[in-house]
Amino acid sequence: MSTARRIVLFIAAFGLVTGVIAPTASAHDRRGPVVTQLASFGNGGSVTGSTIGPDGALYVTDGNAGSVLRIDRRSGRVTTYATGLPRKALPPGAIGGPVDIAFVGRTAYVLVTLVSGKLAGAPFGNSADKNGIYRLERNGGFRVVADIGKWSVDNPPAPAFFIDTGVQYAMEPYHGGFLVTDGHHNRVLHVTRHGGISEVATFGNVVPTGLEVTNSRVFITLAGPNPHRPEDGKVLALRRGSPPREVASGASLLIDVERGPGGRLYALSQGQWDGVGEGSPALPNTGRLVVVQDDGSLAPVVDRHGRELVLDRPTSMEFVGDTAYVVSVVGGVYKIDNL
Repeated sequence: MSTARRIVLFIAAFGLVTGVIAPTASAHDRRGPVVTQLASFGNGGSVTGSTIGPDGALYVTDGNAGSVLRIDRRSGRVTTYATGLPRKALPPGAIGGPVDIAFVGRTAYVLVTLVSGKLAGAPFGNSADKNGIYRLERNGGFRVVADIGKWSVDNPPAPAFFIDTGVQYAMEPYHGGFLVTDGHHNRVLHVTRHGGISEVATFGNVVPTGLEVTNSRVFITLAGPNPHRPEDGKVLALRRGSPPREVASGASLLIDVERGPGGRLYALSQGQWDGVGEGSPALPNTGRLVVVQDDGSLAPVVDRHGRELVLDRPTSMEFVGDTAYVVSVVGGVYKIDNL
């Protein structure tokens, strides 16, 4: 069993549990980045994906509850936007259930993973629950529009895999459908809104994670295999029909990428791997928000005093203007202003 194939079982719940330590800059200092907590909602550790909705609110997925939460970006008020999705099937220490969300117009689509399948040949979850993309209907219910788990079983990667349905992680709207990363089967898929699925890119043992689509350009982060060395944490540019191009590298356990203020590319580094075992997390308070440099390096974002913004195992982020919203797997949202 390869390291990359096992790590994705744990990469979100242990490795992506998020808390953010604010820099020492004053909240009244408008000359440098400032971190504040916007919302908190304890959920037992299974919030992974996020997006900005058509109403300007932040939406996050909750794998334990099988739901989507709405967070007002002004007040921090948390409400349940939709529920009734399959919950994660594996025990604590594993991701699963709804893991990411995207809007097409005003319609919400949710990526669901690890709710059923076979783990090392042993069935888990409820076979009636599908791993794939669900659409929120007008009546408040969800409908499966793409069964990615079944497609993955029917189209296995090479070499052999440990979880037959794969571990889908991130989703972004793209060309009338969606791009989806599978950090277990090490590939990127294109999924239409009518359920068609095709492979866009295939990788070796690199663990593809976060996605960003901007102006028809596609960027992806690689977490890299154990021991998650900084040189294995990469941001790639993808173009259909061409080999992936490395944009930047140099930060360990990269798990998200977004276009931020001034058109610059930012990425989230989970931090320094603790070395305990396959799938174990980064050390606490070693995560960073990093920005792509012209020379292909990844530089940590610093406050006005030159001190790096310290993050405790971040999972996903969204930008609105010069503000980043960082979502916590254990239930919390933090703002990083003045970027």
